[in-house]
Amino acid sequence: MTISFIRSLFLMMSGVVGYYLGVLSTHPILGAQLGCLCGLIIIFLEHQFRRVSVSGLSSMVFGLLLGIFMAKLLSDIISLLPLGEFVHSVSRVILTLVFSYFGAVMALRGKDEFNVIIPYVRFKRQDFREEDVLLDTSAIIDGRVGDIYRTNFLTGRLVVPRCVLKELQKIADSADDIKRERGRRGMELLHIMQKDARTEIHIHEDELPENLGVDERLVKIAKMLDARICTTDFNLGRIAALQGVEVLNIHELVNALKSVIINGERLDVRLVREGKEPHQAIAFLEDGTMIVVSDAQKFIGKKVPVVVASTLQTQAGKMIFAKLEKVDEDRR
Repeated sequence: MTISFIRSLFLMMSGVVGYYLGVLSTHPILGAQLGCLCGLIIIFLEHQFRRVSVSGLSSMVFGLLLGIFMAKLLSDIISLLPLGEFVHSVSRVILTLVFSYFGAVMALRGKDEFNVIIPYVRFKRQDFREEDVLLDTSAIIDGRVGDIYRTNFLTGRLVVPRCVLKELQKIADSADDIKRERGRRGMELLHIMQKDARTEIHIHEDELPENLGVDERLVKIAKMLDARICTTDFNLGRIAALQGVEVLNIHELVNALKSVIINGERLDVRLVREGKEPHQAIAFLEDGTMIVVSDAQKFIGKKVPVVVASTLQTQAGKMIFAKLEKVDEDRR
């Protein structure tokens, strides 16, 4: 049942109610017209409030209740003073209006960190689970998050904030060919993941101020939902960790899964290109680890046995330095 169907049904029922009310005043047609007009006005107002979220509405309602409670408290105190019934009635009305306004506005402004302060009790959103994972733009563009999720190394529901989608669309519309291709690849990945029955993915409509950056919004949303952030952005991971948000860095996961290589170990590798030095050749393991082989330039394109001489851990990953075993130059 679509929203358009519900609106049409509501408009029709408004006309019917207006018709029967018009029968009582001997103007049924006018009543039906007024009923339809009232229905259209209500539908217009509902359309204008379409950006109001359930979280914002619930916060406002609680703020109203808190304001009414405070107004009742002060009104009862003022009623103890001999000020007369008229003054007491006016003060009750004014206090109720003022405190209701303040309660609703303050609750809406602070809804992101809005907690009911009762000892040992904290109200939390029930439509999100603690194992929710927020995907940032870098993780989506990276493309490996879908495969990681399907292997069950990454559990929980994947949540993509609307601000991430906007940034992804901006990258996909970039004038730079490389950026545009990366953005389109990210959009295609989300489309594939949404169609996959094994992947639970949700688009989150956040209401944070537009002047905040995407990283700031991600951290705030993660804190609000008690979610983790999946990213490949080192700086975002540091900022989120400093604010108490758990971070899942895909690069760190990939590095942790790479093979453990020790000095003196023998490997069979295929040399694929020249190294930085004239005598060096480069090979790669299946997990993408780069091996720099000395005195092996003439064997490029061949599979040769090498012995690990040393390993170097860099920010980009692990690098292995090796030397050739005795090799026949005709070996392939």
